[in-house]
Amino acid sequence: MNRITYSRAQDVDDAVHQLGIINNAKLIAGGTNLLDLMKINVMQPDHLIDVNHIGFNTITAEANGWLNLGAMVTNADTAYHEAVVRQYPLLSEAMLSAASAQLRNMATNGGNLMQRTRCYYFYDTAMPCNKRKPGSGCAAIDGFNRMHAILGNSAQCIAVHPSDMAVALTALDAVVCVSGPGSAREIPITSFYRLPGEDPHIDNNLGPDEIITGIKLPPSGFSKHYSYLKLRDRPSYAFALVSVAAALELDTNHKILKARIALGGVAHKPWRMPEVEVRLEGKLAAADIFRETAEMLLEGAQGYGHNNFKIELAKRAIVRALEQAVNKQAES
Repeated sequence: MNRITYSRAQDVDDAVHQLGIINNAKLIAGGTNLLDLMKINVMQPDHLIDVNHIGFNTITAEANGWLNLGAMVTNADTAYHEAVVRQYPLLSEAMLSAASAQLRNMATNGGNLMQRTRCYYFYDTAMPCNKRKPGSGCAAIDGFNRMHAILGNSAQCIAVHPSDMAVALTALDAVVCVSGPGSAREIPITSFYRLPGEDPHIDNNLGPDEIITGIKLPPSGFSKHYSYLKLRDRPSYAFALVSVAAALELDTNHKILKARIALGGVAHKPWRMPEVEVRLEGKLAAADIFRETAEMLLEGAQGYGHNNFKIELAKRAIVRALEQAVNKQAES
C-alpha cells in the first residue's frame, strides 16, 4: 500500500502555495477520476490537497453579461442551474448526458475539465502508454482502438478526451479562469487543451502550480437552436464514440448567421474548426450544406482499423446534430 499524506487548503492562495512546495501533490475535490486512477496505480501522488473549502462554489452573473461557473460547483448543480438551463441549454444537455447521476453529484466543474483519458491502455499498467509513461510506446495504435482518435493524433498517442462538458464549452467559446503564484489569468478553452504531438502526457496548458477557479461563458449562448448529440454503446454511463455540440443562430428565413460545431470522442481535445464554421454564414440551413460541412470537418481523418467506422459515423452525426439544432425551437 502506498503511503499518502493529506492536507486541506484554506483558500486558493494556500492551495497554489502547497502545490508549489509539496512534491508529487495532487488536488482533490470530488475525486471521481483521481481516486479511480489511484486505485489501479495509474496515478500515484504522495500527497493530496483537499480544495473543497477554498470557495468558487457559486454560479454568478457578471455585469458584462457573462456567466461565471465556479470551479467547485458540482456538475449536477451546474446542469440544473436556472441561468445555465435558460441561457446555455447546450451545456446543460451535454452535462446531463455524462456519467451517472451519482457521479454528477460529486464531480466538480474544475475536476471535469482535468479528467484524464479513458484509453484502455492508459488504464492498464502492464501495457506501454506514452501518456502514462513517456517514451514507452502507444499500444493502442496496433491494438484494439475502437474508442480512439481519428483527428489530430500523432505517432505517440491516439487517445481521446472524455469530457462532454468540455465539448459544449468549446462550442460556446468559454474561458477557463486559473490562479497561480501571485497572479490569475484566463485561457480560452480552445487553447486550454493540447493535441498529443511529441508530448502526449501533457493534457493541457495549465501550469504545474496553477488551479482552475472558474469557467466563464459569453453572453451569447445559442439558446434557441442547439443540439448535443452523443453516440455511444449504451444509453447511459458510457463515453462517446462520437459526440457533436452544434449551435446555430438563424434569421427568419433559416439562413445561418452564426454557427458553432465541436466534436467529442474523435481527438485528444474537443475538435473545432472555426474556418469551417465561417463558411456556413449566409447559407441556408439545409441537409446538403450540412453534409458539405461534415466532409470539411473530417478532412484528414485517419482510422486505425477498429475505429475506421468513426469517420463515417462522425459525418452523419454532424448532419444530424445540425438538423436537430435547426428544429430545436419547434421542439421546445
